[in-house]
Amino acid sequence: MRKTLKKRRNKCQTDYSKRIKLLKGGIPRVVFRRTNRYIIAQYVTSKEALDSVIVGISSKALLNYGWPKEKEGSLKSSPASYLTGFLLGKKIKESKLETPICDSGGIRNIRKNRFFAFLNGLQDSGVGIKCDKEFFPDEDRVMGKHLKEDFSKTFESIKSKMEKG
Repeated sequence: MRKTLKKRRNKCQTDYSKRIKLLKGGIPRVVFRRTNRYIIAQYVTSKEALDSVIVGISSKALLNYGWPKEKEGSLKSSPASYLTGFLLGKKIKESKLETPICDSGGIRNIRKNRFFAFLNGLQDSGVGIKCDKEFFPDEDRVMGKHLKEDFSKTFESIKSKMEKG
């Protein structure tokens, strides 16, 4: 057990002092993780230092809402982060869960990156997470106008499908 703890700390996978502070608060967390291919988001509660995932979603679920198959490689982009946050927020609101706090893990919180696009999606869905709007990326970037092909029309159609249900 001791070697595992030390290994996770040395690889910067877990900041134990930050984790203990989050667990002592007793407030549910929204966990944001970015892999090489997807964005993973989970609504997590902790009881006696044991985490349980109540709602979890991956950006792969965007394929069900009309994300183009030829753009499957961009499921970790800013538009995908925003839409994943929006979808998770809708599921949290449907389940009538408590307002969570955000847990970014080992990701550096640089303003206007994918993590803040995810938070923007959570806020737009109606989850009351507090964050200054100055940290959010520009609307053009969130809608995908910065990509090689303008993604904004596809973005709007996906978002409207999510709002309808």
